[in-house]
Amino acid sequence: MTTRLSLLRRPLVALLCAQLLLSACSATELAPGAARWPTPAPQPEPANFPSPQWPGNVVTRTVPNFEAPSATHCARPVQTYETPGRTGQDARRDEAPAVYGEARPSLSREAKSKRSAPGEAASDAAVAMPAPAAPAAGATREALVAEAEAPRFAPPAPSAQPIQRPRPQQQVVSAGMVDDNADFSAYLQFRQRTQVAHRERDVSERYLLQVRNARGMAVPDAEVAVQAANGAAMWARTDTAGRAWLHPNAFDPSGSQVYEVAVRKYGQQGTTFLRRGQKSAVELVLNTAAVPQRARLDLVFLIDATGSMGDEIGKLKSTLRTIANEVAQLPSRPDTCFGLVAYRDRGDAFLVRRHDFTNDLGAFQTVLDALQAAAGGDYPEAMNEALHETVHRLSWRGTGATRLVVLLADAPPHLDYGGPQYDDDMMAALGKGIKVFSVGASGLDKQGEYVQRQIAQYTGGRFVFLTYREASNPASGPGRETVHDVSNYSVQTLDRLIVRLVTEELAKLPKAG
Repeated sequence: MTTRLSLLRRPLVALLCAQLLLSACSATELAPGAARWPTPAPQPEPANFPSPQWPGNVVTRTVPNFEAPSATHCARPVQTYETPGRTGQDARRDEAPAVYGEARPSLSREAKSKRSAPGEAASDAAVAMPAPAAPAAGATREALVAEAEAPRFAPPAPSAQPIQRPRPQQQVVSAGMVDDNADFSAYLQFRQRTQVAHRERDVSERYLLQVRNARGMAVPDAEVAVQAANGAAMWARTDTAGRAWLHPNAFDPSGSQVYEVAVRKYGQQGTTFLRRGQKSAVELVLNTAAVPQRARLDLVFLIDATGSMGDEIGKLKSTLRTIANEVAQLPSRPDTCFGLVAYRDRGDAFLVRRHDFTNDLGAFQTVLDALQAAAGGDYPEAMNEALHETVHRLSWRGTGATRLVVLLADAPPHLDYGGPQYDDDMMAALGKGIKVFSVGASGLDKQGEYVQRQIAQYTGGRFVFLTYREASNPASGPGRETVHDVSNYSVQTLDRLIVRLVTEELAKLPKAG
């Protein structure tokens, strides 16, 4: 049985202060170890393919459902792990060296763009999928994932790859971007008018947390724990600007009125309170040590590798080195680690194939070049499982790193499967300080747009979407038009936009000294 860890171990007067005299209460600097901190502990993970079980309400947590980032470096060869997409008799087909060959037919981009996702709602009320039940008591992380954690194979040599039909020369891929946190009212209106099946997390009420040091400088990557008296809790890490958005209804549907907010970094810990309805930001001052001299960037490409994604994968292959070189030349000269997670669907040669972080750009380019778009015979894909492995099973570096994911997909996740669910893992991503920039490729429908924007907004990222000369015709070539429900956006090439997003994140870091 999990031991309940509560932040609220202060005298009752502290809560009364928060309730009655909030404006007079200030963040208190604490000596290291002066207060209990909810130590992140691994939770039992769902088995690969359990039968769906749906409890009625969101389950509140009193301990994090993640392990805090702790890797110290990425100076290692590419390490590849695979979760198979086939089981039993079908799994034998995966043993052939040409691991990228497929028996399933691919769904073309044109077919995807004409199909609606299964379960799309026709009513005016949003269809929310309830959270899955917790796994059986006594299950351990090691027992459930040992098989998936073992390296499966080395990336195949070029000669082992299947022969592909010639493709036309890659055109420029243009894209636009919206920031749903910057224009939050427009985002809430989008949610209200977009009635599709999704996993509901209520973000309609939100508060900004700003953490600074005694000199008024932002404190990035500070750990944040928010907890109510009833034990409902959430975790976050501040971004490069020392900020985090807090959404009480997403983790505490009971509607507690007061929350304790604890923040720590470099052995310094402070606490303050959040009261429902307050108009001002939640601010806290930490007397932290000097910031690192060099920025550290963990950058992951999370890619739908089904058959309709060939154009986008091809473009990423051809521009990765340019993206990496431009990032390396930024004023902060970041120490960059690259990771790749590709996914397809059940019944394909692989469900998820992940390549852990490395600083060897040449080796990473080789792995990316070996990735082929194939299979994916229905519309939704294994985004749930892929996001879960991205958040929980990559070697994210510890304190001081900037952690970014570029999610490139043209279909929503399966909501009819058991196992991991994207809303749980977007919340865990915020707890680990991982921002997701969701990129909607051509053919992405309303449901896919809704889900991608949910993930980006909650983690503090942006929603990026491909644009064309004719909005509904990807074959018309690059342009400024899109079928997505967005406005007031500028257009750049996709590679330039990725560099811009990284640049903006790193530029917010406080200057050393």
